[in-house]
Amino acid sequence: MTTHAPAQGKLLLDADALGRTLSRIAHEIIEGNPELDQVALVGIQTRGVPLAQRLARLIEERAGEAPVLGAVDITFYRDDVLVRGGEAPRSAQPVVRDTQLGFPLDGRTVVLVDDVLYTGRTIRAAIEALFDYGRPARVQLAVIVDRGHRELPIRPDYVGKNLPTARSERIQVQLVEVDEVDQILLVPNPEEES
Repeated sequence: MTTHAPAQGKLLLDADALGRTLSRIAHEIIEGNPELDQVALVGIQTRGVPLAQRLARLIEERAGEAPVLGAVDITFYRDDVLVRGGEAPRSAQPVVRDTQLGFPLDGRTVVLVDDVLYTGRTIRAAIEALFDYGRPARVQLAVIVDRGHRELPIRPDYVGKNLPTARSERIQVQLVEVDEVDQILLVPNPEEES
């Protein structure tokens, strides 16, 4: 019989709190975008995708129409991934996932959805990826957690929680669709200690 070890870390949001946070963000997206038929929610792989799907369902429940959904993979837009001709990578490389944008971006309001905003580099990469597929009228950002430590001038339009952290800590978002549980933890991150 196998048992799953309990997640190590301090519980910041449980399933109910995460649900309330998503509900509030959905309401704010509706308020901020009177022309919902022009809005697309685009989740950043991996956890941004189920978050975007949940937000779309909540928006549909409240406004009667769901925004179109997409997903973007930023692997080849990241500034920390090196593609080397024929040689083994120097460090572990991320898994490449699908970009799914089955609708025109031109003229739309695209709301990028991600779990945690940290340095801003993921969002920069996602914006670059989006612009390879079209030119949205505007791009907004929705994140569940803003943990601070920005390295780029990126600011979210919709924030679930501002949870300042030390660099020696990490926010771990766990979602039922990926991790079989909904919770947000604060965990030690010894890799960032210097």
